[in-house]
Amino acid sequence: MTDQNSPSPSLHDLATWEPVLRLLRNSGAGEQDGPSLRVAGRIGRGGWSLPLRRRLAPSGRAAQAVDMRDEAEAVERVRHALADAGVDDISFTAEIAPTGKTTLRLLGPSPAVEPGIGTPHPGALLLVEGAVPHPWRCLPEPAPGAAPAPSADPALLERTLRERLPDAIGATEAEIATAEARLGVTLPEELKALYRVTRSRWQDRGEDHEAAERACRAVGCELFALDDLYIADAPSRHCRWEFAADEAVVTPPHAAVQGLVGSPGWIAFGDNGGGDRLAVDLTPGPRGHVGQIIMLSHEENTGAELLADCLTDLVLDRPSKHHGGGSDDQPPAAAHVNIRSLRSVEAAAHPGLEVLSLGVWDDEPFSLAPVTGLPRLRTLTAYPGTLADPLEITKLTGLEFLELGPQEWRVLLDAGAVPRSLLAAAITVHGIQDPLPIVAIANELLALWDRPQIIQTVLEGDLGPLP
Repeated sequence: MTDQNSPSPSLHDLATWEPVLRLLRNSGAGEQDGPSLRVAGRIGRGGWSLPLRRRLAPSGRAAQAVDMRDEAEAVERVRHALADAGVDDISFTAEIAPTGKTTLRLLGPSPAVEPGIGTPHPGALLLVEGAVPHPWRCLPEPAPGAAPAPSADPALLERTLRERLPDAIGATEAEIATAEARLGVTLPEELKALYRVTRSRWQDRGEDHEAAERACRAVGCELFALDDLYIADAPSRHCRWEFAADEAVVTPPHAAVQGLVGSPGWIAFGDNGGGDRLAVDLTPGPRGHVGQIIMLSHEENTGAELLADCLTDLVLDRPSKHHGGGSDDQPPAAAHVNIRSLRSVEAAAHPGLEVLSLGVWDDEPFSLAPVTGLPRLRTLTAYPGTLADPLEITKLTGLEFLELGPQEWRVLLDAGAVPRSLLAAAITVHGIQDPLPIVAIANELLALWDRPQIIQTVLEGDLGPLP
């Protein structure tokens, strides 16, 4: 790894990149264009993507860290430079001649561009500063008549927990009041009863290493400390723009839980041990109870699963009496048209359609005429080559997010027809393509909204001939 006593490498110094470039050259990765080797990749503080042909582990042994030591050490030099420059992630392209003469182009970063995923191409383009996808702007609908479950019993809950956790240190009323002031919400009586028994601070457990396990068994989850309660609102459930724009918030009339991203009435108090958060729900769905217990899956971006009608039921392991109330017969608000889902745009069209995704297709491209004029359509994603006429997009007047292939974007840009209603956009790249033309398109789109460009920094040097 980089010597901590040596001068910090500079991100814009070719010497910082030489170990990575030598690995790529020696690997022979990338597309060959004439006599020069062309490569592209991405390095970030959290990971990297390089087109390397890695050596196979010896027969009978799984790959180990030692097998990637050269790669890790080369990348670490760049990551130190990223940290020093205050940059999270950067992509690059390089052209390396057989003589070793090298031209390296660093692409970005830009505060208006999300990093790509495992690719040197740009991710979502944030055309309007601070804009968030529609599902993240949705607030809870009122649920007239919603009330606590009849089984909610703070006194029983507190007695049960004191029997199970006789040595726990509970929160004072002042500490509970402080938590309420921090959160900006009054805690429900059951949650107060729980924390009066145990404030769940690890410092309180001293040398008792099994105390956390006993508390988990007693409550039914890994309980947060009172100081760590948080509101599971929409901003707390982060999601990349291109995925978030494809979501839809839907709450059927028989639902116990609203299909939200997050809610100011969801108070997260625990974890199931697998990264899914438990919360008290003060903004239930039409068939739910105030104070019911829900679980927010880390694998989902919207909605939550009902676990118990109240905290008392969770602790006493009493299942919810809610059974769904029937199926939802409404057509989907987010429709996918491809070789394995819906087979036509007509089949996806209905007045409630919010998201239309045109995926991999093996037939004639689609017309957008069936969805023209739909009042709620806000997201269109179209795999390269799936649109018969990209200019039909101009008739979709409510789009907030648009994801197209480079050729389709070229048509809109050349015609001056990029929808001005957009908040964000993305470029879908099919297969391995040179990042530079994609970055050029991205910069044209960013310029239409006067947003920060993806800056190219060109570094030149000589790696020397191959050994």
